[in-house]
Amino acid sequence: MPKIKPLDMKLLDILFDMEKGYVLDFSNRTFGQFFLGELEINIDAPLFAADGTSKARRLRSFLAIADTTTCVRTLKALWQYRQASLSNQCKDDTVVNAEGRFLTLIQSLESGSLGNDVVGDPFAAVRHVSIDQAAQLKKSLWYIHKLAPQARGYAFETFLQQLFEASNLQPRAPFRNTGEQIDGSFQCRGDIYLVEAKWVANPVGAGELHILQGKISEKATWTRGVFISYYGFTDVGLEAFGRGKSLVCISGKDINEALEKQIPFADVIERKVRAAAETGSVFVPVSELF
Repeated sequence: MPKIKPLDMKLLDILFDMEKGYVLDFSNRTFGQFFLGELEINIDAPLFAADGTSKARRLRSFLAIADTTTCVRTLKALWQYRQASLSNQCKDDTVVNAEGRFLTLIQSLESGSLGNDVVGDPFAAVRHVSIDQAAQLKKSLWYIHKLAPQARGYAFETFLQQLFEASNLQPRAPFRNTGEQIDGSFQCRGDIYLVEAKWVANPVGAGELHILQGKISEKATWTRGVFISYYGFTDVGLEAFGRGKSLVCISGKDINEALEKQIPFADVIERKVRAAAETGSVFVPVSELF
């Protein structure tokens, strides 16, 4: 069973309005219906009332007993309900970095390495690092701005290796540097991605995207690609490149927002891939995905 420690439970208390014994806007009746309908679980069973009968106490008891898969499934279902309620009521989320913190906690449960620092550390879900290391990544990224063009390429290479390693994406060498182009690969949740990265003064156009797509096409059919352009992509280039490709695009702004919002980088990739599958667009900004 997952071990949710007090600090992590505190986050759940805040996210699901459990501090006064309630769970979101559920009544006792709708709470029972939710668990039966979504999870086929009788949350009213005496097994979950050992520490009290309030909705919050029953949920805490349930989370302490449930296996990891059921626990994660439950939390995701509650999160979806929470987000739907906020949307229906046209309310903004009042919890700072709520989604990033929730995703980090979920990823930690799934990896079996939940720790006390999961709330504050953007990479705690995938590796035991301190919040100072995340701050150092942001500092390193801004430091690259001060370098000469050729030096920026090497520095960006180092930064990306650190980012991928901190995110447990198993980057593979070489990251060959030609001008300001970086090649390499990483593995994210079972899928292999070829990487093309540029730190140049102008946004990337269709030509560079076609080059990466060509490399992907020469590999196994399940290979995917990620094009990282610090200064983004031209609208004309994205339109000319078209849809239905095997790659997704990431900008420097995406990376900065992911670090700032404490969103695990694997979740950034996952959301980008899903958006591409659903819309055909190779570039959907992080700001629209989280």
